[in-house]
Amino acid sequence: MTTHLPTLSNIHEAALTQALQSTLNNKTKPLGSLGRIEALALQIGEILGTTAPVLDAPQMVVFAADHGLTARGISAFPSDVTWQMVENFLAGGAAVSVLSRQNGIALTVVDCGVKHDFLAALPEGGTRAGLQVRKVAGAEAGTADSSVGPAMSAAQCAAAMAQGMELVKGLPGNALLLGEMGIGNTSAASLILARIAGLDIAVCTGAGTGLDAPAVQRKTAVLREVLEKHADAVAPLDVLATMGGFEIATMVGAVLQAAQERRVIVVDGFIASSAVVVANALQPLVLQRCVFAHRSGERGHEFMLQHLGVQALLDLGLRLGEGSGAALAWPLLQSACTILRDMASFASAGVSEKSVDGVAA
Repeated sequence: MTTHLPTLSNIHEAALTQALQSTLNNKTKPLGSLGRIEALALQIGEILGTTAPVLDAPQMVVFAADHGLTARGISAFPSDVTWQMVENFLAGGAAVSVLSRQNGIALTVVDCGVKHDFLAALPEGGTRAGLQVRKVAGAEAGTADSSVGPAMSAAQCAAAMAQGMELVKGLPGNALLLGEMGIGNTSAASLILARIAGLDIAVCTGAGTGLDAPAVQRKTAVLREVLEKHADAVAPLDVLATMGGFEIATMVGAVLQAAQERRVIVVDGFIASSAVVVANALQPLVLQRCVFAHRSGERGHEFMLQHLGVQALLDLGLRLGEGSGAALAWPLLQSACTILRDMASFASAGVSEKSVDGVAA
């Protein structure tokens, strides 16, 4: 199956960037005194193509799937937790649920390949609010065990990416916040980082949902087996198919589509960033549209951010996933836009500017 990638344009338009920087420089404050919030405001203005950006109808999308590699004991929790947490999202009780609600962010959960039927109790054709079922490999199938063979076929990988693109096309608004759920997906993210960034797997592997030190060593050994098993998988899509997850592949498609539509993409932690690593390898202009919410407490995330050459907004030791960090960072994006739109200029406020040689400008 052929994967058709969206074409991206460069958002760095000289006239707009100059207008944005001039607007920020003339606000009633010392030059650059709002630090990285000013850089964030400029980036959002560039993405949305305006000096008065408004973040409209933000969409938090949590991509969920199961991983066959969990059969090797690489997680502290059983795979059933995936579907149980999806139910928690839908019931409004998870961290991402309450934070999205607090911040007025619409929440959608996407079943990309969870081994559970969320519609079983409904009449045929029934739906559930906030849930989209876009399974890639059948009714109750996650990825295969990547220590035995490819996690998914090339066709399944392409189908998952296409699902992500179609999903975004149907969403309102101009901002996409990335979330995920899948027991075992820190292993998939570690594998993607190790292969694409050329790092040793021990550097990329952490505690995930709470493994102790000996268990992390066992997890690392299993992941090293997977890398050796798929030594020939080096192209980004081959890495994604052989070692990734359905939720990560679907997220890659969503990122590419959101980037083409010039939506602001708010990237959560380790797993969401792994999708951006793949998307960036396919279309480097993706990074122009991405705001990285936080640096995760998961070991490999720092190296992932270094590989991408980006800096996250927050560093709070978070490692929950779900999109929780993206939701926590959201008010900073709103503040950046408000400053750019609404803060007075020296001229409009009648405030003297910085003096030059003792004379007010």
